[in-house]
Amino acid sequence: MNFKLIFAASVFLALLPFAPETSADAIFHKHKAKADTSKTVHAAPRKKATPYQKFLKEVSDSAGSDFLTIYKTGKEKIYLGYPKNLLGRRLLAGGTVSSVSDPSYIDVGYKYAAPVYFQVDLKDTLVVLSVPSVSVSSQDTSFSKALERNYSPRIFRILPVKAFNKDSSTVIFEVTALVNSLLPKGKDFAVDKSSSDNKTSSIGEIKAFSYNASIKLFNNVNVTRTVFGFKVAVCDVSMSSTVSFLLLPQTLMRPRVQDSRVGVFSTSGIAGGTKLLLTNEDDGLRPYVLANRWRLQPSDSAAWRRGECVTVTKPIVWYVDDAFPQAWKAPIRNAVLTWNEAFEKIGFKDVMQVRDFPTKEEDPEFDPDNLKYNCLRFIPNATMNAMGPSWVDPVTGEILNASVLVYNDVVRLINNWRFVQTAQVDERVRGKKLPPEIIEESFVYVVSHEIGHTLGLMHNMGASASVPTDSLRSPSFTARFGTTPSIMDYARFNYVAQRGDKGVRLTPPDLGVYDRYVIEWLYKPVLEADDMWEEAKIAQKLLDDKAGDPFYRYAPQQISGSKSYGCYDPSARSEDLGDDPIKASNYGTSNLKYILPNVAVWITDDPDNTHRSQLYSQIANQYNRYLNNVLAQVGGIYLNDVKDGTPGVPVRPVSKEVQRKSMQWVIGQLRSCSWLNESSVCDKFDVRVPMSNKIVASVSDNLVTVVPSNVMLSSANAKVGEAYSAKDFYDDLFSEAFVNSLSGRKLTSEEKTMQRNLVLSISKPMIAATNKSSVSASLDRVPALEELSDEFPECGFGEASQPYQKAVDISAIDETDGYNRQFLVRVQAMAKSKRQSGPLDDRAHYEYLYGKTSEALTK
Repeated sequence: MNFKLIFAASVFLALLPFAPETSADAIFHKHKAKADTSKTVHAAPRKKATPYQKFLKEVSDSAGSDFLTIYKTGKEKIYLGYPKNLLGRRLLAGGTVSSVSDPSYIDVGYKYAAPVYFQVDLKDTLVVLSVPSVSVSSQDTSFSKALERNYSPRIFRILPVKAFNKDSSTVIFEVTALVNSLLPKGKDFAVDKSSSDNKTSSIGEIKAFSYNASIKLFNNVNVTRTVFGFKVAVCDVSMSSTVSFLLLPQTLMRPRVQDSRVGVFSTSGIAGGTKLLLTNEDDGLRPYVLANRWRLQPSDSAAWRRGECVTVTKPIVWYVDDAFPQAWKAPIRNAVLTWNEAFEKIGFKDVMQVRDFPTKEEDPEFDPDNLKYNCLRFIPNATMNAMGPSWVDPVTGEILNASVLVYNDVVRLINNWRFVQTAQVDERVRGKKLPPEIIEESFVYVVSHEIGHTLGLMHNMGASASVPTDSLRSPSFTARFGTTPSIMDYARFNYVAQRGDKGVRLTPPDLGVYDRYVIEWLYKPVLEADDMWEEAKIAQKLLDDKAGDPFYRYAPQQISGSKSYGCYDPSARSEDLGDDPIKASNYGTSNLKYILPNVAVWITDDPDNTHRSQLYSQIANQYNRYLNNVLAQVGGIYLNDVKDGTPGVPVRPVSKEVQRKSMQWVIGQLRSCSWLNESSVCDKFDVRVPMSNKIVASVSDNLVTVVPSNVMLSSANAKVGEAYSAKDFYDDLFSEAFVNSLSGRKLTSEEKTMQRNLVLSISKPMIAATNKSSVSASLDRVPALEELSDEFPECGFGEASQPYQKAVDISAIDETDGYNRQFLVRVQAMAKSKRQSGPLDDRAHYEYLYGKTSEALTK
């Protein structure tokens, strides 16, 4: 008997899906009967499983649509099934935080990193993920070959094909590593790489929609803080995040080329950066950037051309988080809808729409992490803020998705602002809790501002400087304009209004004239234009017409304390009001002097003084802003983007007279700010350094570390005879800061703090400079002329301008060291005499000044 044949047959039949008999005895008897007939039995060849069939056996879950199929395997790996008919199409992929175990460090709903822009191609048995070049283009077909050879896609991943689906219309490949690289990460947190080993990471729900798909992942996150330059672990946080793949539109939106005379986010800050146009019309490549905006097209172009107000083909729909406190929902809705007024001006109605988070029955597909939905999210942590990030097509600037995050403690920020800035005139805010109507109007302001960002508008810190300061005390003016022409300014509330100013509006406008103007430029269709360049020429006529009108001025945002960015324009500061900083700050300081003693009177339900302490800190911060708003005029330069042939000048230094008055005002305030130490309030607090001394130390440090460079730059740009020179600055600094020392009067504690800090701030770098070697010192030379090509930036005006004010290198005109030494010589001479002849209580102070100046001058 052939037992080998019997065994082979039994194995074969056991593998058959519908074997009629599977017992060993049955197989044996069947084979024996066939053997008796002397006929040879041949087993049918087994059909080999395809790679796709083998792959499906590994799959534990999947979700698919016409766009993508996502597969999850039992080994915690992720695969994509990508249709071949979408090869070469453009995609964005990125991560969003969905939930956290501690919201103190990470924000739910936030996209911490810019999405990755790429396309998928198939090369034989490899899937190639590459980043198409979006930086250079040409309308001239003669440049096609040159562009193709010199700006080919950048490959960032090559992946093996796992399988093709049954009809070979879809390629399947693993993307686990890609997905993990897209997980949200910030400068202070990152996914714990060991979490997979510790089984604290996992793949959650996967979803696929018509043009996007998502994967939820769970990870532990390491939170760190930088202390003295070193990363220090703070804690571990569990985080769930959603990684999304978004198919970009195949039909491109016509872009709008940026014009730097309006503040609009542009493609300069995303993948692709500044773009270049290759053309025979220009000598050299033409740089430009595109304005970010939604694709808003009239549903009836003919009716729109006739001047009728029409709907758009795709309105901007916002979904309000069901987790928001009920009292916040109405003002949030009003804040979104208020922007419809601006769109109606250009013939579009119902552009902005608001809906609540739908139930599963109302919309089974709804998911706040689905990029199809724009969501207003509630973040229940102690952050006093709100923000409005968005995702943008880098090729056209089309805004594809946006979010607004509103943190719980923004209501505390509103409370603080309203009390500190308006309690002098508004009795309703003189308590621990704001009444509902105040919260509502303040929420409309906060959320409207963030919605403005999602529509593409940047901050315009220069808007409020267009308002005559005394007009902020006028009921008729403020009823029409509020505190500023733009909701995108940081103008806040009306701290200029004085006691007795009845009927004055205290809040910014729901929407300002500048905001309507930007919406018109950004979104009004130019249907008659043949291309984006003709469209740009037509659209800029609106800006030409308003040039020179301060209500329509945009001032580039300034960043202080940065080597790359400058802060020169005193009219483009945050948290200021009016066109006269000295007058506005006098009004504001007068109000603070009235409010501070009343804190203990108005706030009675605060047994542990927590709320009074917060208000006191805000009062001090507000006063500090007034000081720095005026100080910014010393060395200040008014900056404007001016098109040739339109009104205005690009650079205008603050007048010599105003700079000197500002200098005198600031130092006069520093000498007399002991009112900040109000005993009826401060006596209830724990031990602390007097607030007056802390503010004096901070501002006096700015006086000699920041201001001198600005003075030299401003002086270099002034007309002959009109400059406030470095000599003028240092002469005024010495005479004002040491006025009572020179006259022999007893110094206040604040004056001593100011004098010590001036000397210390100047001396420190001089003493430290002696540690430099002669080799390193030789590197601090003025560059030769041929090296200056990168030192002088191209004209900032127009279609390639960056959104922030760049820093200007003043090394070629910097005389700071010489003037600092001269200043210390004068202080040394004064201190030398006063340490013996000055008031007894001040002699130790003068001894310090003499010793510190002597130490610095001998180095």
